[in-house]
Amino acid sequence: MTRTDTTTPPNVLVVITDQQRADHVGFGGNATVRTPNLDALAERSVVFDRAYVANPVCSPNRTTLLTGRMPSSHGVIFNDRALEWGTNTFVRSLRTAGYRTGLIGKSHLQLSMDRWAIPMIGADARDDGHPDDVYSWEFAERFDGDAELDAPDDYYGFDRVEFSTDHGARMAGHHLRWALDKGARREDVFPPMSADAPGDRRSERWWQIYRPPYEPELHSTAFVGERTVAFVDEAHAQGRPWMAWMAFPDPHHPLTPPGHWFDRHDPDDIETPPTFGDPLADAPPYLQAIRNRSEAPFWPLPFGTDDPRLVQEAIAATYGMIEFVDQEVGRVLAHLDRLGIADDTIVVFTSDHGDIMGDHSLMVKGNIHYQGVIRVPLSIAGPGVTPGRSSALVSSLDLAPTVIDRCSVDGYRGIQGASLSPLLDGTSASVRDHLLIEDDLQPEIAALLGNPTRMRTLVTDQVRYTRDSLGFEQLFDLDDDPDEMHDRSSTDTRRTELLATLADAMMNVDDVGGGVGRDRTG
Repeated sequence: MTRTDTTTPPNVLVVITDQQRADHVGFGGNATVRTPNLDALAERSVVFDRAYVANPVCSPNRTTLLTGRMPSSHGVIFNDRALEWGTNTFVRSLRTAGYRTGLIGKSHLQLSMDRWAIPMIGADARDDGHPDDVYSWEFAERFDGDAELDAPDDYYGFDRVEFSTDHGARMAGHHLRWALDKGARREDVFPPMSADAPGDRRSERWWQIYRPPYEPELHSTAFVGERTVAFVDEAHAQGRPWMAWMAFPDPHHPLTPPGHWFDRHDPDDIETPPTFGDPLADAPPYLQAIRNRSEAPFWPLPFGTDDPRLVQEAIAATYGMIEFVDQEVGRVLAHLDRLGIADDTIVVFTSDHGDIMGDHSLMVKGNIHYQGVIRVPLSIAGPGVTPGRSSALVSSLDLAPTVIDRCSVDGYRGIQGASLSPLLDGTSASVRDHLLIEDDLQPEIAALLGNPTRMRTLVTDQVRYTRDSLGFEQLFDLDDDPDEMHDRSSTDTRRTELLATLADAMMNVDDVGGGVGRDRTG
């Protein structure tokens, strides 16, 4: 199809996965994982080969994607923070301009990990932008299976939300209700987050790899695909432009591809990463401690392994999860074709952060700034986009201003990202020469693990430089050492200049004028 009516407001489909590396997709250079639908989408997109997160943790970076602001500015610096109720997002800009806006799947803008993670402090100081019940606004994303699901009609700009708020084979939110309505057994779909969860084919090496006791049609990936199609149909029938946030909880661990997806790849056929076995002898002590920890004290936290079979099993299961996601993305893209609106739709594919997945003999993520964690897949297709590949440095920070720009809607004060339109139009080769990555850890957890409470990373065309609050540094020349095996922080003559650039970058996002909280338009 050829788009001829340039006055039609474009629809927007953002496809976001959870914890997917940049190289865990076919168009990212992976010859093993099979992602034909995402690869076909990439063929009509600009593919950004150097897309980085603003923060390598779920809630902080998801909030950055929606706001175009760094975590230190929007305030969601940990996974136990809720985004302030009145904060501006690009979704609110679209809704104000007349768009239908829907969030299907994982949100994690609030306390879905643990609703009691932080105390209710200062409730009487909250302003009139919150709902009447000041004790409820932070808990629309409920983690328990029997939650009330009546979300507000303006959820950070979304007028429709259908949550899938858990990981692996455990269901919560609207996804749980949907599965139960389809005949699922509660004991199968709301199990403990432990080795006691029902299922089979469980790994002897890591309890978080197993096949769930239900069919693929009940899994979160199927839920997100089916309900995104339903939202698009509803908005299209109303004759309104729409924005859909299609958010898959996979391939985040636990690694539980259902049914035949579990058998898509044989671990015997999986190669371990080239950096597997790295002793991390010159790494900061906390990374060495993670490397030497064979089991995490909490299920989401990182650990190390010298067992190549564990890594092979994890990658094989992850590929099955990604291929299931690819199928559901294909379902939605095919539906846009049938409706005749594919060429009028901006389609973004990305992830909230990566996964170390055996690199340097490390697993999962958390206070780890190696490329596998901080780089993500990013492709953007749509009206006026000149397909191709870009090696420009881009950040999760840039999604919000890009959508605002491409949809010609009003923005708001406080956006810190750059529109990628010059890269999409082919009129510029870059939008920046460096970018900043923030990472904060709750002091209690940092003390328990011996980790720094803060890490800051600067990425340039040639270098990744990281400094943490314990005073440790890492510096890798990405041209000569793309696998980040040789830390040059004590020998590289660029270190002083990089430290100064990092300090400048941190000051440039110090939101003195606005602070944390409600962003005012102006």
